[in-house]
Amino acid sequence: MCTVTGRVETRHLNINAVVHGGVYATALDTAMGAAVVSLLRAGETTATTSLYVEFLRAAGKGDTLTARGQVLRRGRHIAFAEGNLFDAQGRRLSQARGTWYIWSAAEEAPRRAATRRRR
Repeated sequence: MCTVTGRVETRHLNINAVVHGGVYATALDTAMGAAVVSLLRAGETTATTSLYVEFLRAAGKGDTLTARGQVLRRGRHIAFAEGNLFDAQGRRLSQARGTWYIWSAAEEAPRRAATRRRR
């Protein structure tokens, strides 16, 4: 599990004076992605392949947000994770699920070399 915390500033607000959905998505992607990274083996890397976010409640300027992410399952090339975003009172503001593709440097090297030859 990974936890990410931050305080809402004016720059995080949308035109309705509440936190922009992209801030929620970024916090959740960061927490879930870090949870996936914590399970990587030496030489492996990862990238988000899908992210589904549901917005339950709005947050405003000055609020403290906490995103928690955890891995549901890690396979050879795909990891599944879920996350929740809370305010300082513990109310859930948002929930998310996502997938991460995992590859090793050894697998990536031949693909890069093949791409360079075709150009």
